[in-house]
Amino acid sequence: MMNDEVRFLPLAGKTIVVHTVSYVIMGILAASLLDYESVFERPDMACWMRQMSDPMIMAGPLFQPIRGLIFALVIYPLREVIFSRRHGWLLLFWLLVALGIVSTFGPAPGSVEGLVYTVIPVRNQLMGYLEVVPQAFLLSFGVVYWVSHSEKVWLTWVMVAAFVAAMGLPLLGLLTNSLGVQ
Repeated sequence: MMNDEVRFLPLAGKTIVVHTVSYVIMGILAASLLDYESVFERPDMACWMRQMSDPMIMAGPLFQPIRGLIFALVIYPLREVIFSRRHGWLLLFWLLVALGIVSTFGPAPGSVEGLVYTVIPVRNQLMGYLEVVPQAFLLSFGVVYWVSHSEKVWLTWVMVAAFVAAMGLPLLGLLTNSLGVQ
């Protein structure tokens, strides 16, 4: 696909949808398989991570369209490199991993700074890679594939349905909790 065919609004919409859906999928898998409930209760984590019962944890997916838009604002100026190459998604994947995970400016767990400046055990920091690296892969591949294959209407329907579920289910859960429905 030529970069001049990639317009911002369709790219932003697809990036928002892919990011939100991949975030929810990886979040559910990680929370279950990595037992985030007990991990977040540990003293080294409880001082800065909300507990799984906190309503903000349930609300997390509702904020992801903002992050998806930020990703689109970064991807758009790089569209020539990302969408004109056969494996442009790999470049996007590497950018996300290198800048967003391994080499953040702050001491995020799992980043070089986090490994140096936090007291969180290295093993616990690297465990987070099991969630965030696959999510970066899904975002990279998903956005590039969907933008490059816009003619696949079934893909649009599946992604939009998944996005509606990813936004609707937490919203329903929050409403149910606020009304005291059990």
